[in-house]
Amino acid sequence: MKRILLSLLSLLSLLSLLSLLAVSSALAQNDLKPLRAGIVGLDTSHVPAFTKLFNKGETTGELAGIKVTTGYTGGTDMPASKDRKEKFTQQLRDMGVEIVPTIAELLAKVDVVLLESVDGRIHLQEAREIFKAGKPVFIDKPVAGTLAEAIVIFELAKKSNVKVWSSSSSRFGVDLISMKSNPEIGDILSVTTWGPCSYQSGTPDLFFYAIHGIESLFALMGTGCETVSRTKGPITDQVTGVWKDGRVGTYRGIVKGKSEFGALVFGSAGVRQGAKTISYEALCRQIGTFFRTGTPPVSEAETLEIFTFMEAADESLRQGGKPVALADVLAKAQAAAAELTK
Repeated sequence: MKRILLSLLSLLSLLSLLSLLAVSSALAQNDLKPLRAGIVGLDTSHVPAFTKLFNKGETTGELAGIKVTTGYTGGTDMPASKDRKEKFTQQLRDMGVEIVPTIAELLAKVDVVLLESVDGRIHLQEAREIFKAGKPVFIDKPVAGTLAEAIVIFELAKKSNVKVWSSSSSRFGVDLISMKSNPEIGDILSVTTWGPCSYQSGTPDLFFYAIHGIESLFALMGTGCETVSRTKGPITDQVTGVWKDGRVGTYRGIVKGKSEFGALVFGSAGVRQGAKTISYEALCRQIGTFFRTGTPPVSEAETLEIFTFMEAADESLRQGGKPVALADVLAKAQAAAAELTK
């Protein structure tokens, strides 16, 4: 009987603790300071999609209290920008978002910023102005138009004491995350990812759309890639990296034919395939958490390695598919970044 009473008391204590935690969580949610979010660059489908997620009125969770209130259209002569910016701008107007004519006016009206311009070539220019306000910033892919400009953006953020990060939504898919800690896979020894691959002139080939599959590759493999080789054809664009511990990771860009996202993971305990979808909601929840905590879910070092990988792939192609060292590409970009900051 005594043992039963002790068990009941332990259960009651646990229930009381859980109740207190639930109350504390509810109070924390109720006490959340509302955050006004501004979007710079209204020329990508991410803009209306993200706005719908943030503005649907969640009262608990990562999106609670964050609302997109202001937008700046921006845009460039890139077809993906100029042909779509008016449509997406109007969609935001229809959702009650105020559209302002300058970034400065947007910054005066918001607490946090999403830099969404589809053309990465203007991200550095826009970031220079945004960082002056000292507000947290999420930069959608690609973080910049070149690796050198990406380096400058992160350096400017540190000098301005601004919290910033960048990522594709692909790394936050449920399938992909589950494969990272699947005991049926064990230690990840090799990965092949794939996805739709299209290009935009003016930026390295893989920056525009291949970045989704490459982001997934790094999410599974981690950092530490040393060399990259690439073969590009009219049907497939294939990039292979060799990591410092001897593991091999491959991205297969689907240029022609039926395309979807996916990953094949080879592990010490088994082989599994998954990661067929990407999730805007999962990404926005990560952005919401970042806006509240100031802690990026993806490090600057990993983001820069991903962009070094992609620029090294271009260099490999120029050299006929020969392996190219990421360290050499990074050193060249750092020298170029130093010139950009003079």
